[in-house]
Amino acid sequence: METVTIHTAKTTLSQLLARVEAGEEILLARGRQPIARLVPYHPRRNTRQFGALRGTVTVGPEFFEPLPARDLEVWE
Repeated sequence: METVTIHTAKTTLSQLLARVEAGEEILLARGRQPIARLVPYHPRRNTRQFGALRGTVTVGPEFFEPLPARDLEVWE
């Protein structure tokens, strides 16, 4: 991992981003003090599957009954 000063990063940002896109990690430093790291962005994969809880979660018939008047007043 290469360390680059902020001044150098400002003047060569496009080149640094191209290197990061290629998979390289770059450490940004103020003087000799590291302050940030440029790393490639990897979007999260959707790990949810439709119907994954089928058979595990059930909704009883009471769910479809009308709400009591007192609860309806709170929602309105």
